[in-house]
Amino acid sequence: MKFGGTSIADGKKIRHVAELLKSYHDKGNEIVAVTSALGDVTDGLLENSINSSEKGKVSMVKEFMANLTKKHYDAIHDAIDDENIVDDTMQMIDSRIDELEKALIGICYLGELTPRSIDYISSYGERLSAPIICGAIKSLGIRSQAFTGGEAGIITAGEYGNARPLEITYTKVNEQLTPLLIDHIPVVTGFIAENEDGIITTLGRGGSDFSASIVGAAIQADEIWLWKEVHGIMTSDPKIVPGAKPIPHISYIEAMELSFFGANVLHPRSIEPAIRHGIPVRVKNTFEVDFPGTLIVADQTPSEDVVKAVTLIRNVALVNISGAGMVGTIGTAARVFSTLANAGVNIIMISQGSSQANMSIVVDGSQLGSAVGAIKSEFDHGVVRDVTHDTNICVVAVVGAGMAGIPGVAGKVFNALGNAKINVIMISQGSSQHNISFVVNEDTAIQAVKVLHDVFELEKHA
Repeated sequence: MKFGGTSIADGKKIRHVAELLKSYHDKGNEIVAVTSALGDVTDGLLENSINSSEKGKVSMVKEFMANLTKKHYDAIHDAIDDENIVDDTMQMIDSRIDELEKALIGICYLGELTPRSIDYISSYGERLSAPIICGAIKSLGIRSQAFTGGEAGIITAGEYGNARPLEITYTKVNEQLTPLLIDHIPVVTGFIAENEDGIITTLGRGGSDFSASIVGAAIQADEIWLWKEVHGIMTSDPKIVPGAKPIPHISYIEAMELSFFGANVLHPRSIEPAIRHGIPVRVKNTFEVDFPGTLIVADQTPSEDVVKAVTLIRNVALVNISGAGMVGTIGTAARVFSTLANAGVNIIMISQGSSQANMSIVVDGSQLGSAVGAIKSEFDHGVVRDVTHDTNICVVAVVGAGMAGIPGVAGKVFNALGNAKINVIMISQGSSQHNISFVVNEDTAIQAVKVLHDVFELEKHA
C-alpha cells in the first residue's frame, strides 16, 4: 500500500493512515506501506537547495529548517499518542534534520548544486515522514520498522534524478521485507533508493508509485494498492468534465496510455514492475476507504466500452520541419530523432506525411527552445528549409483497448470535432490502436475533450 503526499499531509491524516493499515492488518493481510513526503515538503527542499546554491544565505537555511522541524514535530504529536514512541520518533527526526541542515549550509558555502546533491536533499521528505508513520503504527499496538528505499534493497544504476532499479533489487527487497510480514508492517520510503556504492538516488517524478510497484513485485504481492485523494482513474479530468466518472476496471496498456497522455493519477513508469510480474494494481481513495476505486489488470475486462477515457496534455509545443530536400533523402528522420535525443528532448507525438516533405513533432513546452535550436544547428543548410513552431496548442488523446479492430472509431472522433467546428492540426495513431491522439488549438482543447466525452457517453459506461 502506497500513500501519497495528500494522504499524509499532516499528523491527523497520518493517524488516519495508521488506523487504515491496522484495519487491514487485523483482517490477516500482510502489508508493506510505502510513503511519500508530507505535503509540500519535497518542493520546499528543492526550492531551498536552489536558494542555498544561488544566494548562499545561511540565515535562510536556518529559517527553513525551523519551519520544517515544526511541521514534523506537529505531525508527530498529532499522529502518535504514546510518549515513549513520541520521544523515539523525535530523536530520529532531530538526527535527520541535523544532517539536512549541514548539507544545505555546505551548499551555501560551495555555491553549487550537483545532481547528486539534489537527490540527497530531496530524499529527506520521505526520510522524515517514514519514522512518523512507523511510530503511528507502533502506537496502535502493531510492530513496525522504517526503511529507506536503499535499506529495503532498492538498488539502482549510477544516474541521479531518474534512476532505474537493477534486477538484483527484487531479490534484495524480498530478502529484507518478506520475513517481517508475519508480525510487522514495514514502512518504506518511496521515491528514493541508492546505487551500488550506497549513495542516495531518486526514481524521478511519480517515484513513490514506482517504489510501491517494485516492492510489490519483489514480495510477490497479491495486489499493489495506490492510495490517493481521488476515486481512481477517471474517464476525464473532472475539472474539465464535471460528469467524469471513475473507471472500475482498466487494462495495463490503457492505464499506461492514459498516464503518458496527461492523466496525473499514474506516472507512465510506475506500474512497469507490476506489469512484468502480472500483479494487479488498485487505485483507491484514502479518505473514502469503502469506494472500490480502479483495478488495473493485465487483460482488458470484456466490455462494450470501445473508448475508456479522454485526456488532455497542456504545456506542449508543435515543431514543424519542412523542406523539399527531405523528399527521398535517406536518414532525415533518424537525424532528427538522434539530434533531439542528444539535446535531451522528449518527443510526445510524431506525424510525417508520405510525401516526406515535412515532419511534425510535439515536445514538452519547456524543451521547445532546445528542440528548435538543435534541429536548426543539425540542418544548417540544404535538406531542411524551415523549422517553425506553435505554442498555442494542446494534445487530446482518446484511449481504449476496445478500439483495436473496431471500424469507424476515428471517423466518429473527427466527425464529432468537425460538427463542433474544432480544427485538428495534427493526428497520430499507432498500429496498436489503443489511442488516437491529435493536436488542436489551445482555445478549443477543453471543448474538444467535452465533446468526445459526450459522444462516447463515458459518464454512462464507467
